[in-house]
Amino acid sequence: MTQPQPYADRRDIGHYIAGERSDGAGARRHDVFNPATGEVARRVVLGEVADVDAAVAAAARAFPAWADTPPIRRARIMQRFLQLMNERRDELAAIITAEHGKVFSDAQGEVMRGIDVIEFACGIPQLLKGDYTDQVSTGIDNWTMRQPLGVVTGITPFNFPCMVPCWMFPIAIAAGNTFVLKPSERDPSASLYMAELLAEAGLPAGVFNVVQGDKVVVDALIAHPEVRAVSFVGSTPIAQAISERAAQFGKRVQALGGAKNHLVVMPDADPDMAIDALIGAAYGSAGERCMAVSVAVLVGDTADRLMPRLAERARALKIGNGLDPQAEMGPVVTRQALERIEGYIALGVEEGATLVLDGRGHRVPGHADGFFTGATLFDHVTPEMRIYREEIFGPVLACVRVKDFAEAVELINAHEFGNGVACYTSDGGIAREFARRIQVGMVGINVPIPVPMAWHGFGGWKRSLFGDTHAYGEEGVRFYTKQKSIMQRWPQSIGKGAEFAMPTAK
Repeated sequence: MTQPQPYADRRDIGHYIAGERSDGAGARRHDVFNPATGEVARRVVLGEVADVDAAVAAAARAFPAWADTPPIRRARIMQRFLQLMNERRDELAAIITAEHGKVFSDAQGEVMRGIDVIEFACGIPQLLKGDYTDQVSTGIDNWTMRQPLGVVTGITPFNFPCMVPCWMFPIAIAAGNTFVLKPSERDPSASLYMAELLAEAGLPAGVFNVVQGDKVVVDALIAHPEVRAVSFVGSTPIAQAISERAAQFGKRVQALGGAKNHLVVMPDADPDMAIDALIGAAYGSAGERCMAVSVAVLVGDTADRLMPRLAERARALKIGNGLDPQAEMGPVVTRQALERIEGYIALGVEEGATLVLDGRGHRVPGHADGFFTGATLFDHVTPEMRIYREEIFGPVLACVRVKDFAEAVELINAHEFGNGVACYTSDGGIAREFARRIQVGMVGINVPIPVPMAWHGFGGWKRSLFGDTHAYGEEGVRFYTKQKSIMQRWPQSIGKGAEFAMPTAK
């Protein structure tokens, strides 16, 4: 595949403020790697407080006119953006693969899931409709409307540089807000590519802005008095800290944190289907997904029947450059990520888990300096082990053996995370009971990665979500708008004299 045009430009990756690219106010830079080769591909500008101030000021200037734009006209711009995203989705996917490392087909899937939310946002005129009640009391009518908040911000992770921002800005913008995006500094180019597509679609300058950076930018966005709402996706410690910090400044906050997703395999499950599910969900995108399956819960005699085949399939994974059409798994995003993952593998051995397949030290021919690790498989993992409790965010699958369905449910419900979970079974009664009893926000029955579609909303329970609403879907519309209730009557229906009692329906 030909390298996409943006990478012919070796200039530093900067900000996008008020409709223009900018190198910003500071001199700090951060290396952006090609994970498949280990080489520095480009550098990204790290923003300063002055850059945040400039972006928020641009968004604040653009807000009044954009909020006053009829929803149908905002939706038409989203429709043009949707068309451009569909036309250029492979270019965007190649940019993602080059900076993140995931295989090209996976990057294409990420872009398509982002496109789904854009398409949902195109229906904003319907989604913003309020309720109306005629004659709530004699001569009085009551109705509600939803109005935008103002300037809002999104802080997004490296693992989905297109999809996760698309969980936020299309709905926020379509609802009449203006937006400042802080993407990950590890793979920042997708954000600028989408910013330019939005401008091409006709979005007014200042409605969508991008400030590259690190904690300096995050802190400045959270503290800025003009920013009304903060949406974040990342690790649980940072999600909790952002949630608490944003609350101190009186901001609306939606912070999605970490996960330790389980997949339960019941004895009656189709074994081929279960193995395919575990391989794809554990090792797809090198495990760098918040919905990756990192724990297989094998019920009864399932482990003895599945483990040899599971190990064989994991051992045969085709690992290579994400732009190689034969590759099933690419590199991880940085050398630091590689070292952290392989450190957890060593820890699992120390803790006494059975290392069935060791991915450490994996080498891909022609990519000696790439950030590659192989698929790792542990058996006889117990709940006390850190490799069970903590999010590894890499291609490491931990297998836990339980005696029955009740023990499987108890195990999962006891975990601090409650993001995603799956159960593989042929029994409708088991499936129904699992869905009702499990304390997890997103549940798959014979579906390994149950990421809800654009109109349903994404979010976990427990320490996987801080805030009251899920991302995208109708809950996303509610997050980015505020409800106003209006009661109205006219002079001819108003009785004479003051009333001192609490008003009631009459």
